[in-house]
Amino acid sequence: MNAPARLDTTPRLEDFPFRLSDNVRFGDLDPNQHVNNAVYATYFETGRVTLMKLPEYGLTPPGLAWIMVRLDMHFRAELHWPNTIELGLGVVKLGRTSVTFEQVVFSNGKCVASATSVGVLLDEATRRPAPLTAEVIEKFRPWHKRGIEVAPPST
Repeated sequence: MNAPARLDTTPRLEDFPFRLSDNVRFGDLDPNQHVNNAVYATYFETGRVTLMKLPEYGLTPPGLAWIMVRLDMHFRAELHWPNTIELGLGVVKLGRTSVTFEQVVFSNGKCVASATSVGVLLDEATRRPAPLTAEVIEKFRPWHKRGIEVAPPST
């Protein structure tokens, strides 16, 4: 019996609606002269923080903050300096107090790393998770990953 055909799960940058460019820095390298695996967490953080904290996106209401509770990374290819990278991010799930993103790092048209990350909305006064507001849920709509049905959180 033949094994089932394997679906191509290589991410496509065009599926990630939030994108920005960054530079690979010399200090990002390890002794093997490629980007150290720990640096990718910083690249993914740059994408999330840029979206979540810039006031024009309206995703962090007053008195609330976002904390990351999970980051699963997949290293797909080596990345070297000097280089520029494209970061992509898309919402794939909304929970009662959380958002799940898929994120990518591309270099020269190739996906070199991908990740799934989960952020939780936190009440700064109580330090407890806070429910996503209807306004925040609506403001996430433009950032839903292409090809993914993102349901509103169940109440």
